[in-house]
Amino acid sequence: MTTTSIAAAIRGAMLTADPAAKAMAARAVRRDWAAGRLPFVFDETMPDEPARPARPELLPPNAMPKRGRGGSERGRLALLHALAHIEFVAIDLALDAAGRFGEERGPDFVSNWLDVAADEAMHFSLLARRLRTLGSDYGALPAHDGLWDAARETAHDPAARLAVVPMVLEARGLDVTPVTIERFTAAGDLRSARILERILSDEIRHVRYGTTHFLKLCDERGESPPELWKTLVARHFRGAVKPPFNDSARRAAGLSYELMTGVV
Repeated sequence: MTTTSIAAAIRGAMLTADPAAKAMAARAVRRDWAAGRLPFVFDETMPDEPARPARPELLPPNAMPKRGRGGSERGRLALLHALAHIEFVAIDLALDAAGRFGEERGPDFVSNWLDVAADEAMHFSLLARRLRTLGSDYGALPAHDGLWDAARETAHDPAARLAVVPMVLEARGLDVTPVTIERFTAAGDLRSARILERILSDEIRHVRYGTTHFLKLCDERGESPPELWKTLVARHFRGAVKPPFNDSARRAAGLSYELMTGVV
């Protein structure tokens, strides 16, 4: 009987286009890896682009329609759709990290990022179900593919990937999600607010994984963590890292002000 390698299983999940099937595949890879059914063998390369469904229509970020601040029902649906898309792309970001850098970084790295992929799959499924409950669905609105730009930009270096994806993009989620939760709560949409509270709790752990592995890489390379982080972000991230910051959540994730700046 032929045994599928961890690399082949990850690649297969990334090349699954249907959203529900991709979420199930990501969770299955994590389950099979944890059960010891997938050997630590990297005999497959990761795809440059993951498979995507026909919907949603993907637009450049600057062509996306304004969705408002979540006060109206239409605005809240647009926000939930945008969040569902972020979580959907995040499945592939986590799978790609495990499959692209796992051989170099080791089984613990693979385990952590497969945990993240399974969490993102669960988050996507919760948001997609919520959209259906509210009379919409994932794919009903356009979305942008800017998140995958970070994967393309950092495909050559695990330190760059960690600096940009968990330590900038996911960390930004720690900053903005509490305000989003307040908006849904104020609108009386407590079910959506509870989903976002679960996502926020999990994202703290995801950022902590990124920070922990980044610090380990810095130690191996003899680099100053604040200096390397600032260099990599300046080189590979096209936006700006700016406040307001959720300091308590960032500290819980190990992403302290001192780590980011080198200033004690």
